[in-house]
Amino acid sequence: MQTIGERLEEARKKKGISIREAAEATKIRGDFLQKFETNHFDIGLTEIYTRGFLRTYANFLKVPADRIISDYDALGRGALRPRQPSREIYGRMDISIAKTEEGDPATPAAETTPAHEPSHANRGPSRPRTGSSLPTGIDPAIVFKYSKIAAAVLLVAVLLIIVQSFTSSKKPSPTPVTATPTPPRGPVLTFVAINPVQVTVRRKNTDDTEGEMLLSGMLAIGESKTIARPGAVFIEASRAENLEIEINGKRHNLGSLLGNGYQRGQLPGP
Repeated sequence: MQTIGERLEEARKKKGISIREAAEATKIRGDFLQKFETNHFDIGLTEIYTRGFLRTYANFLKVPADRIISDYDALGRGALRPRQPSREIYGRMDISIAKTEEGDPATPAAETTPAHEPSHANRGPSRPRTGSSLPTGIDPAIVFKYSKIAAAVLLVAVLLIIVQSFTSSKKPSPTPVTATPTPPRGPVLTFVAINPVQVTVRRKNTDDTEGEMLLSGMLAIGESKTIARPGAVFIEASRAENLEIEINGKRHNLGSLLGNGYQRGQLPGP
């Protein structure tokens, strides 16, 4: 019966990829994968990381991950016989056994760690390397870092909203600008209501027909309206006696000019 490491190694070689390529694809350190294939499961990390990396590697190689984990749990740590590493080319580095000057076997001449990864011997035995993938592929340090940044940005946004609300509430309301009507030039007619009266004023055309509307509406008591006097005009009033017309600085009661009651008449030009 094949061991866990033999099944993993056989599946990887069937896919035709190297340890380095598998490490880049799974985001798991190459020396960890090499140890898994040689039945070394003591990689210096806690059990949850070891199991997670093992499951991720099995899924990547399309080996039944549940069976790999079940065999791992049944055998326990250190129960498998370590296998001697092969002389397979690991990425661009040849793994070989070197000799010391005295002739004793030494550590491998080339580290199995890819060139872009730091040595495994430089970190503590139980502290995961920063940047190594979790079983889910997310580094807790990166998540924590960006969570702090997001919280700081949110706090600044809330403070800006609060400050803006205070400053905007203290600003005085702008005073509305009222446009001053420009008084008409030349001769004018001013209509002054003694009592409420409906008045309509139209220009008189040269053919004695009604032309442009110059004034139309209800005037309240004391209200006055001034219009340009283009010439002869037609005047209609609901109650002629309730309306006075100021011509050249003099006021005339429309009722005295046209007669009391509803009247329609014309006023010649200046």
